Amino acid sequence: MKEKFYGTILQSDKLAKYILETSAYPREHEQLKELRNATVDKYQFWSLMNVPADEGQFLSMFLKIMNAKKTIEVGVFTGYSLLSTALALPDDGKIIAIDPDREAYETGLPFIQKANMTHKIQFIQSDATKVMNDLQAKGEEGTFDFAFVDADKENYINYHEQLLKLVKVGGIIAYDNTLWSGTVAASDEDEMQDYLKGCRGHIIKLNSFLASDSRIELAHLSIGDGLTLCKRLQ
Repeated sequence: MKEKFYGTILQSDKLAKYILETSAYPREHEQLKELRNATVDKYQFWSLMNVPADEGQFLSMFLKIMNAKKTIEVGVFTGYSLLSTALALPDDGKIIAIDPDREAYETGLPFIQKANMTHKIQFIQSDATKVMNDLQAKGEEGTFDFAFVDADKENYINYHEQLLKLVKVGGIIAYDNTLWSGTVAASDEDEMQDYLKGCRGHIIKLNSFLASDSRIELAHLSIGDGLTLCKRLQ
């Protein structure tokens, strides 16, 4: 029998709802909630491009445990992960946030402003490769504590090579969507939505690549749509 895959790693909608309603939503910052709702209102189905609240909660705690101060975000959309990061960083923290879609970013910007987090964020509307090349040219290699990547899946491996230069030794690179709604474990005959088929091969290739990369320590987590943490070793 063919399996059917949906837009979440948890194939049980009831379990996903339980985690969100029991543990994530009650502790969600008010402006994160407002940003999430505004994204759903504007983008409907494609609001799933933001990280879910439980993943945002995890990232916030992780950044605090790390004592991260300087981060880079590749792929912003309306900024749920961006605001989660900004709220977790100290007052003098800095985030370079890169996305070619300014309209989506500006959907979430009023809530970032309302949370008084704009002073931590430098949004750059651009292709990410160009920005990362420019950062390296300006001597920013090895200066970032943390990187979060939620962008064009076909370029994740290219971004990995650049981020290994920008993130300091001992720093973390996090890749989102690395279980791709569970389809990484599917066969070609399994039933899935077209948008899942489109990037599935890129994610499978990425996962194999990261698993064999001796320059990093790896943890592959089944939270959200799959989150891979890579600690730079060299």
